[in-house]
Amino acid sequence: MTSDVPLNPVEERFWRALMRVMVALPKALDDDLLKATGLTMSEYAVLVHLSEAAEREMRMTDLAAATALSVSRISRVVNAMQARGWVEKRRDVHDARGSMASLTAEGWRRLSAAYPTNLASARKRVVDHLDKNSMAALAEQLETVAARLD
Repeated sequence: MTSDVPLNPVEERFWRALMRVMVALPKALDDDLLKATGLTMSEYAVLVHLSEAAEREMRMTDLAAATALSVSRISRVVNAMQARGWVEKRRDVHDARGSMASLTAEGWRRLSAAYPTNLASARKRVVDHLDKNSMAALAEQLETVAARLD
């Protein structure tokens, strides 16, 4: 549903705050993680999604979708991670047109070591500033918005 009806003052206040968060938060999270662990948020996201996947592997196109990165961007990220020994990449045996990425033991170690930093950053930058009683409702609303972006 699109509309050219101007935002009311509350909607405008919300929209401006959200735009500020969308710009500033990724940089702050990336800076926190990179400084403490040497991982970017994109690399961390790849490690998380692979760690949660069956057999700790995913098709590259699925990994791109899960991390909200373009196919070309995920390819560059995974290739760099492969060079460091954090992931392995191979042809998909079920579809030779596609590739699979899998988490290595070293990648698992990197993820495990980075988790406390990511947790602390999530709390410091977002979670600890939200009303605990409203968090479930806010999560549901953000999930609704996110689902419409796919």
